[in-house]
Order: sequence, then C-alpha cells, then structure tokens
Amino acid sequence: MPFHNHAFFSIFSSGIGKGVLERHDGAPCALRPWKGLCTPLRILYIGEIVGSPGVFCVKSRLAELKEEKSIDFVIACGDGATGGFGIGKNHSIYLHKLGVDAITSGECIYYKKDMVTHIVNASYVLRAANYPFGNPGRGWNVFRVGDQSVGVVILLGQSGFNRVHLNNPFLMIEGILEKMAPETKTVIVDFHASTTAEKYTMFYHLEGKVSAVLGSHTKVLTADARVLPGGTAVIAGTGRTGSRCSVGGLDPEIEIRKFVTQIHEQSRVTWKDLELQGVVVETNEEGKAVAIETVREACEAEDHDGTGRSQEG
Repeated sequence: MPFHNHAFFSIFSSGIGKGVLERHDGAPCALRPWKGLCTPLRILYIGEIVGSPGVFCVKSRLAELKEEKSIDFVIACGDGATGGFGIGKNHSIYLHKLGVDAITSGECIYYKKDMVTHIVNASYVLRAANYPFGNPGRGWNVFRVGDQSVGVVILLGQSGFNRVHLNNPFLMIEGILEKMAPETKTVIVDFHASTTAEKYTMFYHLEGKVSAVLGSHTKVLTADARVLPGGTAVIAGTGRTGSRCSVGGLDPEIEIRKFVTQIHEQSRVTWKDLELQGVVVETNEEGKAVAIETVREACEAEDHDGTGRSQEG
C-alpha cells in the first residue's frame, strides 16, 4: 500500500525543523537508506514538564546535565508545559532553543489554540500517532544525530481518557515501525497512558522491536526501569519536571478542595522543591538498549509567590 494512502498516518511537514528528515503528506516518503550499524547513543528523556517551574528546571539544568551524562539526543514530554495543561507555541520554541530535540505530548496537545497551527510547521513537536487521520501535526519523526538518526514515536493509551477516543495503538505501531525501519534502528516510543497494565502490555508487545518504551502521563518516577531480554528499555513512569511537593506539579491545597467539595476550581502550579526527572537510555551499535537509568536533578529557584510568578516581577 502506498504511503500516502495508508490511513495510519497523518504527517504534516511543510516546515523545516532542525535536524529533521522532512516528510510531505500526500506523496510517497523518500526514505534515507539505513547504512548499516550505528554508533552507541545516550538519549535523555525528560519527564513531563509542568508549568513555568518545569520549564525553569530545564533552563537551569539541561545544559550541564547533557555534559555530565554525555547526552547525544534529548526528548521531553511537554504535555503540561504551559500552565500545567498543554503546551503553547512560545514554550515549545523556547524548550527547543534550550536544547530539547524532540517534544512529545499527550491528550492535551490541542489545548492551546496556537499549537494547532504551530505544530504543522514545528516538526520537533509530536502529537500522538493514533489521533485521527488529517489532524495537524505528526505522530512520529526521525531526527538526525550527527551521522546517524533516532526515531521518536508517541502513542496515546485507550484507558482513562474521556475527552479523546483514538485508534488502537497496538495495531498502529506495527505499521509505523515498518515505515521507520529503512531510516533508523534506534526507536524511542513514548507511551502516554494511564494504567500500568496497558503500559506493560505495550512493553512486551514491542520487546525486541524498538530501543525503548517509556511511560508518561502519570507524572510519577517509578522504580521499575530495566532492559528486557530483547534489548528494549522500559519504565512505567518517567516522572515529572517541576515541583515534588505537589499533586502532579500542581498546588495540593487546590487539588484537595476539588476532591472534597466537587466544585471546579482552576489548578495552579507550585514552585516548591523543584526537580528535573526522567531517564537516560543507552543504545548499542544495533539500536538495542543496553542500559537505562533514572534521573533526579534538584533545581534551585528564586522566590516566587503562590501564583507561580516571580515576586520580583
């Protein structure tokens, strides 16, 4: 089946992204032949960035962290980067300038109106691949890293998301990997899902087929990071980047009141006890994972008031 008739994909790449192999919807994809074995890579995945505190953590720690851990490529989940819900155009551009090579998302990708148009040209921002065909943006892409490449895919789970009802991610990933195979052997899958059962099912479904399956959405750094026998690194929860003394990066007092009273109240980010969380995955010459380690980097922030704004303005 020709690529442009394949209902699995809705890839818009009219713009040019730094270090990205371009694609054009409506025409066959010109794949760059894979030239054999690649050199080992160290890939940093930053757990979901929550609001301005999370963006601050990336600003203050990423450059040093890349040097300390010899990072070749950086992926970050930006699904809560703007106010804790979704990511806006300006935050995506800023995070990219700070050194984030690929920004993944989740069910909040279209919450900010300017992202709906921006994502068409921002090939470093990915939305879930199992969104409906014709949606703006792309669900996977292949990024150049020196003389080699890294593929990044994001899939949204089917449990616990009431606002979106997407295609089956377990069926879609097979076709996506088939299309990526000629371009790269190193593939990182961000599985944005609510339940550990669904995440673990995806782990074993993709064992030996991809370099890593990294769970996001729950904003908790879990203790189950490991490399499966087939060479796939997995972890159920990649954590969050923002406040540790919070409910998913948000002010606990407000979230408690919402549960107790059942009255809607606008959530608010908090700046207490900031930390950048995530994982580092190391791959070998064949694109297989050989190691995965969790990352927890404390961030010292200036004083802020309760609204998340600096007291100095």
